[in-house]
Amino acid sequence: MNEMVAATVSRAEVEDLFYLEADLLDSWRLDDWLQLLTDDAAYYVPPNDKPDADARYTLFTIADDIVRLRERVIRLKDPNCHAEFPLSRTRRMIGNVRIAGVDGEVISAAANFIVHRFRHNDLDRVFVGHYRYKLRRVGGRLKIAERRAILDAQQLGLLGSVSFIL
Repeated sequence: MNEMVAATVSRAEVEDLFYLEADLLDSWRLDDWLQLLTDDAAYYVPPNDKPDADARYTLFTIADDIVRLRERVIRLKDPNCHAEFPLSRTRRMIGNVRIAGVDGEVISAAANFIVHRFRHNDLDRVFVGHYRYKLRRVGGRLKIAERRAILDAQQLGLLGSVSFIL
């Protein structure tokens, strides 16, 4: 680990960021969630058979840069977005948070997740997997530069829509 950066980040600080993120997403405070991201952030949900693939060469479920993330948030907040109105109720459980390494100013971190999704007139859905993050300090604050949500499901079709942010 880069000793200077490693000395300035703790697992507790990373956990606090992940728990805040989960709370903001569960509360549908998407504009506040966007504030946790860097200006060049990327968000990925890769295919479950190629979790390490490059989005430039492989079809991803979601491969958004910050512009697309902002547009997705605008869409999800619109009452005409039938995929999420009425809003799904979600509850995220985050665990096994760890710092995986430091490369220059980038802190690699990971965590396991379970996302329960409850939607009117639909089956309850459970999404299980793990996150891989790249974090950076911006203005002294830890922010998300990249988030990769890797689902453990063998068949994604059975999970239904993932229009909400995992």
